[in-house]
Amino acid sequence: GMDTVTDSKMAIAIAREGGIGIIHKNMSIEQQALEVDKVKRSEHGVITDPFYLSPQHIVSDALELMERYRISGVPVTDNNKRLVGIITNRDIRFETDPSKKIDDVMTKKNLVTAKSGISMDEAQEIMKAHKIEKLPLVDDDGILIGLITIKDIEKSIQYPNSAKDKGGRLLAGAAVGITGDMLDRVNALVKSKVDVIVVDTAHGHSKGVLDAVKKIKTEFSNVQLIAGNVATAEATEDLIKAGADAVKVGIGPGSICTTRVVAGVGVPQITAIYNCAEAAKK
Repeated sequence: GMDTVTDSKMAIAIAREGGIGIIHKNMSIEQQALEVDKVKRSEHGVITDPFYLSPQHIVSDALELMERYRISGVPVTDNNKRLVGIITNRDIRFETDPSKKIDDVMTKKNLVTAKSGISMDEAQEIMKAHKIEKLPLVDDDGILIGLITIKDIEKSIQYPNSAKDKGGRLLAGAAVGITGDMLDRVNALVKSKVDVIVVDTAHGHSKGVLDAVKKIKTEFSNVQLIAGNVATAEATEDLIKAGADAVKVGIGPGSICTTRVVAGVGVPQITAIYNCAEAAKK
């Protein structure tokens, strides 16, 4: 829809209150996938795929990662992904040489870790006892397999109604249009763990949209798909037959929308919802 409304910041705010934001499509594929990634990484139960750096990376690499994703620390692993340290903003706050190796500034001694399967309450107690903000999870060989942060624990208390996936990450959707690179866009979004794709057009009851829905469902059968916008029972039936999991109803219902005046098409919203809902029930 409107490209001035929903990016990662808005989607995070919506999901924290129990809804789901749909990242708009008026940006490059890479940028849209990154926006979804930011939402998915903003809160976790347990981070199962944490960012990590090697001791050979330099301070500026850590700074860039922290700034980009607004995180305060990154685990450091060797070539076998064995945890060897952690670098936090405390380690680099007073570091004046950004080209210095992480190995020279990271915290290596007395690393506090936990095994996977630890409860949030247990993790919170460990962090409290050791006055740390991040708790790396390792297996029996010391391989990094996850991360729990105090920030995520605090957020889950602060936002008890937040909408999350099975992994404890905030829900995020993304819109795609009927373009030549549509499947590439969907592929990138799926890799960013998007929860739902919205085929977003002003006139959803068209061959282009029906074909797009079929294509996406054929290539990505597991992805949840919303298609629209429509305003009739017939359109709803056709989109459901094409493979849509949900149908978006509304041709020009917005208070500032000019579709009905300019194009002379549209159905009063309550009528449209009623007709489409009756078709969907079948």
